Amino acid sequence: MKRPLAVSCVLLVAACAPEPPRTATVKPGWQWTTDSVFRVTNAVRAGRSLQPQRWPNNARVAVLLSFDADNETISLRFGEPTIGALSQGQYGARVGLDRVLSLLDRYQIPATFFIPAVSLMITPDMADRIQRARRHEFGVHGWIHEMNVTLPRDVERRLVQQAIDTLARLTGERPVGYRAPSWNFSPNTLSIIQELGFLYESSLMADERPYELMAHGEPTGIVELPVEWILDDAPLFNPQGNSYSSPRDVAQVWIDEFNKAYDEGTMFLLTMHPHVIGHRSRIVALEQLIQHIRGRGGVWWATHRAAAEYVREQAGMGRSAPDE
Repeated sequence: MKRPLAVSCVLLVAACAPEPPRTATVKPGWQWTTDSVFRVTNAVRAGRSLQPQRWPNNARVAVLLSFDADNETISLRFGEPTIGALSQGQYGARVGLDRVLSLLDRYQIPATFFIPAVSLMITPDMADRIQRARRHEFGVHGWIHEMNVTLPRDVERRLVQQAIDTLARLTGERPVGYRAPSWNFSPNTLSIIQELGFLYESSLMADERPYELMAHGEPTGIVELPVEWILDDAPLFNPQGNSYSSPRDVAQVWIDEFNKAYDEGTMFLLTMHPHVIGHRSRIVALEQLIQHIRGRGGVWWATHRAAAEYVREQAGMGRSAPDE
């Protein structure tokens, strides 16, 4: 049976959960031993908070905008693309990206663009368009938006390395940040990105503040910049999904999230997609949010890399990635 043309990210939440112990027949949790429970829950876990006492320039809140430029890879990853679905993805590079960049330029805001390598190979001029402002960052978002939990470790590692090499070649700089496609973290993902020397990761949801990732109870030195489905445009703006919401209603949710982050002095991180947020009614909603944020004093707009470097430095971990 064919999958729907538009696959909502919300349908992938279950795939992001830790895998149960590998057995011939998967047992429900109530049948697990306590050792199994702790082995699974401690494999990847939030460690110490990296929330700084203050943000740069004594700002009260850090605002991190990110855009996952998936485009056609949403359809290509399952190996059964249709012309209609591919055209829906192409909209991101053809129309949506320029709307996003124009809005960011208007307000002089930096952002991080997580791009599947194949997406950038299909439309390589995205790199020049993004780099024109000289304030944005590129991050790894998989090879072809693959589902990590379906891959053997060696294949997952090879695809991440291919993505690093391709982004470095097409953008002229080696990316230091990683976001798993669909936030789909496998049991091997953390060890792979640790081996490959990433500075930070942005796929997990244990906090709203930055924290250090732990692997089997040991600190990794990798900064987690956490995400959340509430702060992702794809599930909420999918008109074929069950959770579709009006763009202006979503803007109000995001404003409320920012206001609470501001009150707490923490971090507001928003995940968007040019093929989603780049539509006319939705870019209006994003601008409404930006105008609200700009109306408050004490805001630090930052790329993910800048935020990760800052919190590492404040925590005494140094600014650079572990292997640099």
